[in-house]
Amino acid sequence: MKTIAKFILHTLLGWKIIGNFPKDLKKYVIIAAPHTHWLDFPLGICVKYATGTPINYIGKASLFNPPFGFIFKNLGGTPVNRSESTNKVQAIVDVFNENEKFILSLSPEGTRKKIDPWKTGFYYIAKGANVPIVMATLDFGNKQVKISEPYSLTEDIGKDFEHFYSYYRGVKGKIPENFNL
Repeated sequence: MKTIAKFILHTLLGWKIIGNFPKDLKKYVIIAAPHTHWLDFPLGICVKYATGTPINYIGKASLFNPPFGFIFKNLGGTPVNRSESTNKVQAIVDVFNENEKFILSLSPEGTRKKIDPWKTGFYYIAKGANVPIVMATLDFGNKQVKISEPYSLTEDIGKDFEHFYSYYRGVKGKIPENFNL
């Protein structure tokens, strides 16, 4: 699968990956941005397999319904019912705590539409699970996925978000008007 994913990503699509996901960390949150188009998902799946990283993700529950739901599950997905008023952050923190290894990728925007400021769920998941955050760009302007070193959260949410925003400034999503920092 790794060879096929690399062929699709690099040869057919012309994308490159700059940096690496940490191999020595068993648990962390990946924030992948910008998320402006449905093509971000297959791109992310190619990156997952091309790097050989066991990345998990969450998605709206309807994606996991028959007849194709099993595909999303087999690709590392977990359904989330966004209509319920449950504590989704704590539920995901519990998943981190219940597993020896768990890597979760999600969009800090939480949607493909323009969001300003970003949602904070990813931040509180990482904080609650006491895991670092790794940033990954989905830069359609340069056709590259740039992967950061792990970032350990501070006690200053403003400082942490400024660090995240500065990493993504200038990155172009598939639909550029849906993302600007």
